[in-house]
Amino acid sequence: MSETDQTGPAFRPAGFPFVKMHGAGNDFVMLDLRDGTAAPCARTAARIADRHRGVGCDQLILITPPSTGLADYGLLFLNSDGSDSGACGNGTRCAAALLMDETGSAEISFESVAGVLDCLRNGDGTVAVDMGRPALDWRGIPLSEDRDTLHLGIAEGTLCDPVGVGMGNPHAVFFVEDVAAVPVERIGPRLERHRLFPERANIGIAQVKGRDRLRLRVWERGAGLTQACGSGACAAAVAGVRRGLTDRRVTVEVDGGELHIDWAEDDHVLMSGPTATSFRGVLA
Repeated sequence: MSETDQTGPAFRPAGFPFVKMHGAGNDFVMLDLRDGTAAPCARTAARIADRHRGVGCDQLILITPPSTGLADYGLLFLNSDGSDSGACGNGTRCAAALLMDETGSAEISFESVAGVLDCLRNGDGTVAVDMGRPALDWRGIPLSEDRDTLHLGIAEGTLCDPVGVGMGNPHAVFFVEDVAAVPVERIGPRLERHRLFPERANIGIAQVKGRDRLRLRVWERGAGLTQACGSGACAAAVAGVRRGLTDRRVTVEVDGGELHIDWAEDDHVLMSGPTATSFRGVLA
C-alpha cells in the first residue's frame, strides 16, 4: 500500500501523532487516520516499527473511517516488516480501548479485511473482541494444496503434524509436551515460509496444561516472536478443541500475560484480555 494510493492527504511521518499500546505485551503503534490521511507505505511502516531506530512495535494499527458503513470505524494492520497482517486480535482490542476512552462507549465495531469485529468492555475493565468464525477448510486458511487441516503433516526439527486454522490470517498450531524446550526463534522462520503456506503463516507452539488452560508461544509472520498473539491464541484454542485436548473455553498463557478464549456454540471465537497505553508522542 503506497502513501498516495488513497484519496485524501499523503501520510507524512514528521509531526504525526501516535499512541503506543500493548495487549499482554503484544505492542502496537496506533495511528489515527480518520481524517482521510493515506496509510503509510510498507517502507515507512517498517521504519516506524523498528525497535532501534523507530518507535518499535509488533504491528502498526491504522484507525480509518468505515468504508461501507457496517461498523463504527475501519482498521488496517501492518506487520513490523511493513507487510499486511490481515487480522490482529490484540491490536483490535487496543484500538477499541482507545476509542472507548475517547467516546465513553462500552461497545465499538470495526470493519477489517477479516470482516466486522465487534468489541465490548467487560465489567473488570478488560476488552473482548469477537474474532468471527475460524476457517477450517484448506482454501480458507489458505494452504497451497488440499490437505486435512486437522493433520497438516509437515515437520521441522522436533515439531510435527500441526493443526491448520484461519483466523483472518493463517495459523499452524503444533502441540508439544514442553513449550520451553522448543527453539521457536530458530524453527519459526523456516515454518513461516513453508511451501504449504502461500501467504506465509503464524506458527503457534502450544502446551496443554489442562482442559481449560494452554501455554503458547507464537512466531508471527512478518513480526517474529511476540509477547502475545491474539489471533494465535484463538487458533490454538480452536486447534485444542478439534484435537479433543481442551474444552471450548480456555485461558491461554502467553509470554506477556493471559488471554481468555471462548469458542462459542455459534462458532464465533471470543477473546478477552488486558490493554494498556504505554505512551503518546509524535513521529520525528
